Parts: sequence; structure tokens; C-alpha cells
Amino acid sequence: MAAAFLFLAAWKGIAFRREPTPTLALMTANLTVAGATYVLASPLGYTTTGSAFGQGWFATLPIYVAILMCFGLSQLQTIIWTSTRRDGSHSARTALVGWSAAYALAIVVMTVAFLSADLSGPADPLKFNTEQADEPFVLAFLAVFLTMLTCGTLHTWSRSRRARPDDEGIAHALVWFGRSMVIVFGYVACSAPAIVAAAMGHHQLDSVGVLGSAFGVVGCVGICYAMSGAAVSVWLRERRDILALEPLWDLVVASVDERLAFSGSARPNRVLNVRFSLHRRIIEILDGIRALRPWMTDEAAKALEGLHSEALRDESVRERVGLGERGLSAQELEAAVTAAVLQHAVGRLQDARTQSGDAADATPSPHRAVYTLPGQATAADEERTRLIRVAGALATPLVRISVHGLQGPSADGELPSRADAEAR
Repeated sequence: MAAAFLFLAAWKGIAFRREPTPTLALMTANLTVAGATYVLASPLGYTTTGSAFGQGWFATLPIYVAILMCFGLSQLQTIIWTSTRRDGSHSARTALVGWSAAYALAIVVMTVAFLSADLSGPADPLKFNTEQADEPFVLAFLAVFLTMLTCGTLHTWSRSRRARPDDEGIAHALVWFGRSMVIVFGYVACSAPAIVAAAMGHHQLDSVGVLGSAFGVVGCVGICYAMSGAAVSVWLRERRDILALEPLWDLVVASVDERLAFSGSARPNRVLNVRFSLHRRIIEILDGIRALRPWMTDEAAKALEGLHSEALRDESVRERVGLGERGLSAQELEAAVTAAVLQHAVGRLQDARTQSGDAADATPSPHRAVYTLPGQATAADEERTRLIRVAGALATPLVRISVHGLQGPSADGELPSRADAEAR
């Protein structure tokens, strides 16, 4: 648990340096405190702290304070995420200040009560709540701790359950925040009756109190996932998209001019700095498409659109090109046309290079009108989706058959028309 929390704290810390925001600051602080808490709660950490302060039970104080801080930070983060314009910034700020003051006051009271308590006996971390329940100051310490933990977890669960954020990542995190807080409340449900029974001299429920710690651990795992699950999902999706774009990159960059690539590496890093690698791939592909513009014609577009229309009328053609009864949607047809035009343009460029003997001297015929690709006006934030559709269309039978009928160099570096190709 300590290793997981500290690893995520480092990851979020790096993200915070790149993009300083209140939520990333809270997540980094939360994960760091949680990691330190588990280090302190380990056998070595607990005994070392006890020896350093001359009191075997002393590590319980910083551990319980840190637990309260962790869930308090999670609660503050939830307030920020669930605050809407209708609530107003003043309302959110009041809630943040109020809960922060409540946690600060609780920590002060807990510290005073713990240091005033007369603790005795060998230290057993998991049994502190029941072993020391006969000490009034310990009861006050635990009462404040469990009260704040109850208020914090249930308030966070309530806000998370009612929230309807527009951001998919925040919505994902809030769902898991809510679930985790309900699980953590299981610690209170197990500990409270065990403490009351122990204070009255009955220790039959001590094992139930120990069981409560398991709820705390499971809840912490959920919170850990809540603060990292969406980011991991995005990372995996970006890795997948880099791989999906490779055929298109090979076509319009590697086959056109490798100098368009940001670096000489054949494949981008899909482990570290994945977002940069993905953006780099998209930019390189767009540069490659721009370089191919002089070689684009409407022949491939007309061939594909004609074949698509024919497939809608003829079932045998439809089966040959792998289409359903309804054919392609508008976006799919646009991607297929783009893929066909790009393949045809690369073919024309390579044929011209072969005939000229020098890639630098290959120039298109000035008498040909340049074809404008569909989707040229696509917004920047939608280019990734469009290019992935184009990359996926490259290997489809519809595109392959449409372009195949146009292949073959002519004497002046121009490709023959579809009629000429069929005549051959």
C-alpha cells in the first residue's frame, strides 16, 4: 500500500509541475500523506516511532491524524469537483474553509487528548482502540476521530452520489470516491461497538474492531483507483491510438519523406510521455498529408464512391467489399475516401520518383487539378478521431479494391484513368 501510494504521489507530482491545479495539488498531498501513513503503520515504522518517543503506542497519534487528513483532503477535492456555477464560488469557498477548520480543530483536540492519556501495556497497533478504551482521554481521542471520519466519509459519499459533472474523468473518480467512502465507513461501524463494549469491560467484540481495519484498507484502494483510474484509462487509450495510427503514419510519412518525423526513431515511446508521442504522431501525419496535396486527384474518390454506390445496389458486390446492407455512414465514407485518395497520391508520388530517378526532382503534372480532401476543416480537438478512422479504413476491402483499379504508371508520371486501368 505504501509503495502504491508513493508511486502515484510521484506521478501526480510530475503532472502538477506540468499543470499546476488545486485538484492535482490535493491529490499529490493526499497520496503522499497516505503513503507516509502506511510506512508509519508498518511494523518497523510503528516500533521505530515508539522507541524514538519512549512510548510504544505513540505512533498511533500521527497515524490517526494522517488518516483524518487523507479523508479530509479527499472530501475537499470532492467539494471542488462537485461545485457548480449554480452553487457559486462563495458557497464552495465557504464549504472548503468550514470543513478545513473542522478538521484542524479535530486534529488539535485529538492531539491534546492523546498526549494527556495514560497509556500502558505492550503496543499492538490493531488493538489500540479496544486495549486503551478504559482511558477517558483515549475515549475522547477516539470519539473525535470516529465522528470526523463519519461526517467526512458520509458527506463525501452524498456529494459524489448527487454530482453530475460533464467531465468523464471527474465523473469516474467521483463514482469511486463515493463507493470507497461507504466502504471506509465500515471501519466506523466495526470500531464503534467494539470500543463501547471494551470501555464497559467486555472484550468479546475486539476481533470485530480489528476487522474494521480491513474496510479501511479496501476503501483506500478504491480511493487510490479513483485518483488514478481515469488517468490510467486515458494512458491506455493513448497507447492504443498511437498503435492504431501507425499504418497511416507509415503511408504518409515513412513512404513520403521521413524528414517529416520529429526524430529518427521508427516508433514512438508508448510507455513514458505517451501524450507527447501521440500528439507528435498526429502532427507528423498532418504534415505528411500536406506534403501529398500536390499529388492528390479526385480519381480515387470517384472510384470509391462509385464502388460504394454499386455495393448498395448489388449484394454480390457488397459482400466482396465487406459492407452491410446500409453501407458506410457519412463519417466512415469520408474516412474511406480520404484513405483511398492518400493511397493513390502516395502511389503517384512513388511512380514519379521511380521515373525521374531522383526523389527530389519528382513533381506532379501542372495540368492536374489538386483534389481537396474531405475533413480539411476538422477542428483540432477532433483530428485524432478523424485520423484514427482514416487509419482504420486503409486496410478495408472497399479502399483496397478502389485504389487497385487505379494503379499503374503512365508515360508522363501520371496514373491512368479508371477506364484505362480496366481496359488493361
